[in-house]
Amino acid sequence: MKSELNRNYSEVTEFILLGFRTSPELQVLLFLVFLLIYIVTVVGNISMIIVTNVDSRLHTPMYFFLRNLSCLDLCYSTVIAPKTLANFLSNEKKISYNGCVAQFFFFALFVTTEAFLLAVMAFDRFSAICSPLLYPVHISQKVCVCLVTGSYLCGAINSVVHTGFTFSLRFCEENRLDHFFCDVPALIEISCVDTFVNEIVLFVLSAFIVITTTMAILISYAYILSTVLKIPSTQGRSKTFSTCGSHIAAVSLFYGTVFFMYAQPGAIASPQQNKIVAVFYTLIIPMLNPLIYSLRNRDVKDAVKRI
Repeated sequence: MKSELNRNYSEVTEFILLGFRTSPELQVLLFLVFLLIYIVTVVGNISMIIVTNVDSRLHTPMYFFLRNLSCLDLCYSTVIAPKTLANFLSNEKKISYNGCVAQFFFFALFVTTEAFLLAVMAFDRFSAICSPLLYPVHISQKVCVCLVTGSYLCGAINSVVHTGFTFSLRFCEENRLDHFFCDVPALIEISCVDTFVNEIVLFVLSAFIVITTTMAILISYAYILSTVLKIPSTQGRSKTFSTCGSHIAAVSLFYGTVFFMYAQPGAIASPQQNKIVAVFYTLIIPMLNPLIYSLRNRDVKDAVKRI
């Protein structure tokens, strides 16, 4: 039995991404919708990177972090979107085993890094509003680079752990993933061995990352709120809140969907619901972030006009 299991496992060299099982006509419509979303995502994030690079007035820590956020959004949507678009127009909808490993590794890397970067951005706003005189010391160029590097390091560690645990599973003869990309819940679902440890690792690591970064954000904004309420001028309070509004919107969208997807015990049980949520945080949020930060930010709009 064991030798038969090993033989079947060795034969799984590719996965079939079932994606959205609809009629061919609807597949074409979904292709066009996803293509439009991806084009807007690419144009929006590249524009944000260019604007914050070209305009010298935006060479500040806040826009350094925003530039890295746009880069992450561009990267992890690109890990998912091209293959998904190709599968809409393909009958086979295949991805090689190594391609699946690579897709999952880079997706986990960029998404986890973004979670930590959003916490870093909250700390940046806390330092700017609560300690404006010490802000250049607390958030120097060296500190900015260290914070971003640390975010990538945390993302890499989480990605390596999840990739190692997930692809140490045996899949036997079943290679059909009920998803549109290689993700942990779908891979666990088709494994032919006990996945209890993998589910615990998924839940514990995801919950730890979400809780720690969320607490950092909440504590930062608690201090910000306390400081803002002491400002006597209504106009001053409004201006301070406006600098934080875009970040709060981005955080709410990102953490809400990631928590729903990974950091709750029943996350693996509903693949159809998970696919809808996954579309939101893999494609919709990367498209919305540059719009949120540009439409709500006067400095960015002024920089675009100058350019």
